[in-house]
Amino acid sequence: MATYDLNRTHAGGRSLGGRLSALISAIVAWNDARATRKALSALSDRELDDIGLVRGDIERISTR
Repeated sequence: MATYDLNRTHAGGRSLGGRLSALISAIVAWNDARATRKALSALSDRELDDIGLVRGDIERISTR
């Protein structure tokens, strides 16, 4: 009788479910950073100053 091993890992030792989960997490993180950049970029310099930021901080804040 033949058996199949359905629990094998693939490239890098991670299962397909693990790789899919990592991909989804990366997409969610990218979208969160994009939305943060968009929201902060829409603020005026004065509004940014009110929250203690300058325009140059936007990229650093969004990728944190």
